[in-house]
Amino acid sequence: MPALLAEHPGCTRAQIEDFPSQPSLKNIQNSFYGRLPKQQHASLQEIAKAHIESFNWAMEEGLQLALNEINPLEFMIGKSRVKMIISKAEVYHPAVSRLAGNCRILQVYPKECRIRRISYRGKLDLTLDWWMNGIKQEPIKRTCGEIPIMVKSLKCNLYGLDPEQLVERGEEMEEFGGYFVVNGNEKVIRLLIMQRRNYPIAMARNGWKNRGSMFSEFGVSLRSCRRDQSAQNMVLHYLTNGTVQVMITYRKEVYFVPAVLLLKALVNKSDYDIYRTLTQGCENDSFYKGCITNMLRLVQNENILTHQDAKEFIGDKFRIKMYVAEWSSNADVCDQLLKRCVCVHLDSNEDKFNLMCFMVRKLFAVAKNKCALESADSTMNQELLLPGHIYLHILKEKIEGLLVGVKISIDKKIQRCGGDPNLLTINYSFMSNALGQAGDVTNAMNYFLSTGNLVSKTGLSLQQTSGFTILAEKLNFWRYLAHFRCVHRGSFFMEMRTTTVRKLLPEAWGFICPVHTPDGGPCGLLLHLSAMCEVVVKVFSTATIETTLRSLGMIAIGSLTEPDYESSYQVQLDGRCIGWVSEDDIEQLHVTLRYLKATGEANIPPTLEICVIPRTEQNSLFPGLYIFSTPARMMRPVLNNRTQTVEWIGTLEQVHMDICVIAEEAHELTTHQELRETAMLSVLANLIPWPDFNQSPRNMYQCQMGKQTMGSPMHTFRYRADNKLYRLMYPQSALVRPTSYDHFQMDEYPSGTNAVVAVISYTGYDMEDAIVLNKMSVERGFKAGVVYKTETINLRKLSGDVGVQTSCVFGRKAGDSELQKFVDVDGLPYIGSRVVQGDPVCAYINLTTGQLKTVRYYSTEPAIVHEVKILGNDSGTDTLQQIQLTYLIDRTPMIGDKFASRAGQKGICSALWPTESMPFTDSGMVPDIIFNPHGFPSRMTIGMVVESMAGKSAALHGYVHDASPFKFSEEYPSSAYFGELLQRAGYNYYGTERMYSGVDGREMEADIFFGVIYYQRLRHMVADKYQVRTTGPVDSLTRQPVKGRKRGGGIRFGEMERDSLLAHGTAFLLHDRLFNCSDKTLCQVCATCGSIISPLYAKPENSVVRVWTCSDCKSTKNIVVIPIPYVFRYLAAEMVSINMKIKMDVKSLEQYRMKEY
Repeated sequence: MPALLAEHPGCTRAQIEDFPSQPSLKNIQNSFYGRLPKQQHASLQEIAKAHIESFNWAMEEGLQLALNEINPLEFMIGKSRVKMIISKAEVYHPAVSRLAGNCRILQVYPKECRIRRISYRGKLDLTLDWWMNGIKQEPIKRTCGEIPIMVKSLKCNLYGLDPEQLVERGEEMEEFGGYFVVNGNEKVIRLLIMQRRNYPIAMARNGWKNRGSMFSEFGVSLRSCRRDQSAQNMVLHYLTNGTVQVMITYRKEVYFVPAVLLLKALVNKSDYDIYRTLTQGCENDSFYKGCITNMLRLVQNENILTHQDAKEFIGDKFRIKMYVAEWSSNADVCDQLLKRCVCVHLDSNEDKFNLMCFMVRKLFAVAKNKCALESADSTMNQELLLPGHIYLHILKEKIEGLLVGVKISIDKKIQRCGGDPNLLTINYSFMSNALGQAGDVTNAMNYFLSTGNLVSKTGLSLQQTSGFTILAEKLNFWRYLAHFRCVHRGSFFMEMRTTTVRKLLPEAWGFICPVHTPDGGPCGLLLHLSAMCEVVVKVFSTATIETTLRSLGMIAIGSLTEPDYESSYQVQLDGRCIGWVSEDDIEQLHVTLRYLKATGEANIPPTLEICVIPRTEQNSLFPGLYIFSTPARMMRPVLNNRTQTVEWIGTLEQVHMDICVIAEEAHELTTHQELRETAMLSVLANLIPWPDFNQSPRNMYQCQMGKQTMGSPMHTFRYRADNKLYRLMYPQSALVRPTSYDHFQMDEYPSGTNAVVAVISYTGYDMEDAIVLNKMSVERGFKAGVVYKTETINLRKLSGDVGVQTSCVFGRKAGDSELQKFVDVDGLPYIGSRVVQGDPVCAYINLTTGQLKTVRYYSTEPAIVHEVKILGNDSGTDTLQQIQLTYLIDRTPMIGDKFASRAGQKGICSALWPTESMPFTDSGMVPDIIFNPHGFPSRMTIGMVVESMAGKSAALHGYVHDASPFKFSEEYPSSAYFGELLQRAGYNYYGTERMYSGVDGREMEADIFFGVIYYQRLRHMVADKYQVRTTGPVDSLTRQPVKGRKRGGGIRFGEMERDSLLAHGTAFLLHDRLFNCSDKTLCQVCATCGSIISPLYAKPENSVVRVWTCSDCKSTKNIVVIPIPYVFRYLAAEMVSINMKIKMDVKSLEQYRMKEY
């Protein structure tokens, strides 16, 4: 394995260094298995590395950078000028108030927040600096709320703890954090796919034609990011008259400005200098030069001749939108616009000018088909929006809102004084009070994380406003890992009808897993990073890069030596044009710079991305040398063949490199080699045994079903308060598994059992993916599982108490013998007691009235009271007001439960067959599962066939077989290898055995494929899904049964079901379903006029008895009663409302007039 460079910080990865060469059982056979290790496993800690490091950066550096980006708020109070800024922010570790009594430890830990269903958050202190008439006043420091803290981050109380300390605090020994605890739920901020920052992308979109007159489909899009990682989008549009318009956005509004007008406002240069810069490299293109001349002339026609004229013109137009001080000049407004909306990643206007000139050249090249279009859906033009960055964006906006809130508070105080500000005394106390009334950020940050919805005045340059967070379900460990490695294209694309964004492009190789994506709606949008892919978070210094490039032959912009632009490549560093390199020197510069990066010399950052896009005979991408050192890029390690070291490469440079998978594929142009053949697979796809043997969709199914498996999701069941947790009681370590299984410590969280499987058509209950289970195996505990359900009972909510008021306490009366069977004297249930629906689970007494009330168990499933927790509050004063009950529900396998192998072969248990009726082998072996052989040909899951042979040989020889892909080939087949092992143990070479019928004992004519396969039990169980109803709630409007299992509703009997019964001629059954069991009602109809609306139950004149009377006919004689669906009566009433009458012919119903119903 190639050496990793010690001088490259952040590059050492357990994925590369500690990857096992073979799977082994030594971990679980070790005498130390089950004991706490001294340190956590690095492979699992790196799962949430991008989440934690981005949040750490946001708290350490980003927060101050964000405050620096907030514009000062300047306004007048009477005749005094006031200026305010938030100069400093400090975030504290989660803790209770020091004023709280009865608290020995002030630190709050995630375990307590999960159980009590509260948020894990720390205090935020802000420092307000303010000036009065230019004189700085005493700064004001205030606590402005509490913000959620990411678990295992620097601000978390778990940071730096070893496994033993973590277990003491109720956490997993391998806890890797990366999530927030909000209202007791673990929330993860999704990794979102965004356009690559600071890199102009040439695109064509038909929708751009609708933006205005003469707009074409061509444009160059730029997403630029500030130092605090907040982004701003701008697009240069090509118009059919040969001009360029720049689209900029500010507070969700779109504006179009001529490109040359912006260029004149950026720098104080003459039109000739602007013309020369724009035409660099295009000196021989007469059409392009004519367009530039025309654009300059159009600006001159508006009487905008100088740099100052351009700034005055732009400032005058944008003054009303920029929210600047009233005494600011138009030039100041223009400077503010250029700073906040134009190439915001650059500080210098000169650099912005050079980049915009580059974008104009690229735009004309793509419009005239001299440059290939680029795709925003291609991985090489994408990066990720990290959790810490978006968290910081939202926090920054809320802090900016606090600053505005101070001004609003001051305005209200002025209004209370009759509108005369001179009556106010502006001092420290006044401003401190105004800051205190400006609000806080607690609810806003809590709302974002709990719902995933973005409430923003600026939109943060994002296309979506929802779907930012997901619940980190611990259904099993596979699912939990996947939450931190998934990347989403964005909820905006879910609504698009095009499939372009869902396609898997070849540029994604090694970065995005081609297998791990769900089927259905999110297919191609919810993706997962490959196991070896990392996201850059640390920002390295680029101070030495320009010096190195100049020493290698780059001519810097502004130098005395002017290059031959037409035969030179422009050099960009993080979206800043820094120079030119001649065509003759570009290859040598590229090779040398990459060598310095791979060897760690010249202080070149290890995460530097170096991409040379060459000129070609055909029109390809716009040529140039592009260098990136920015965060949020996807990178992966490969072997540099020249230096024999590990080099990290990015998505854009990979497209222009020659990388072989194995050494035998290398040729004279090959520069790099993959570290492993499975580099393109995700963490979960790497856990599939021999995925190269299976049909591709089956591997996709297994990636999804693996996340739905009952297993061992955690070790801290007693410290959890999840609404529902699944647990497999007797999991096993797989005998056949890839090396990644050991690398990611899956023996700590197993999710299946080694089952003896016979592939045979037997009993007829195994058709259509159904499987037959051995009843005795199930009775011995095969696939036995339990479900943990948690219920919280709060007496304050039940009694409506507010503040310190306490009107109820848990308890029962001493002489209540009936209640004594269920609850103790403290009103709480007995641990270990069995409860059924309607049984009391706790009792409480109203202290005011002395009334005893109970809370009853509502579920239809019997359960065991597993644990009772008594909860308090932060101050320790709210005792015995809230409890939490955990129920244990048995889930022994039954008919209808779902099982699956790791090859994506899912099946439903169709029968629990008695073991004496099961087929058996010569040696007396009886299978646990009977699988139908017809499941193999169409699904082509050869990996499951090989696993059966490998599992059988592993059990016979005591081996653990490596099921990693690409281990076997046509020259070295797996069947031969495992066949020989079986023969050596005295079994059939092909994995078959002679079997006998368990019913009559006859030997079966065919040899039966018989082996050991690792089977999974899925969470889809009959007990969770069965639905039955006789009578129950009905809809108040239609009087038909409501839908929904939890509401006791029915299952919809629709048109297709109706057609099925009609086809079978079951008229009475159809009548029973759609009428008798639905909305049958008795209706009075007037036989004379045929109306079902006019009969009224009223008193006739001179009578005290009510009778049915037709209001139209004024008669009581011809009223008949008929049964009809109530919804028909509802329809008749609706028709009357639009002046239409339904008339019924009831002449044939005369014989039913006197019939009693």
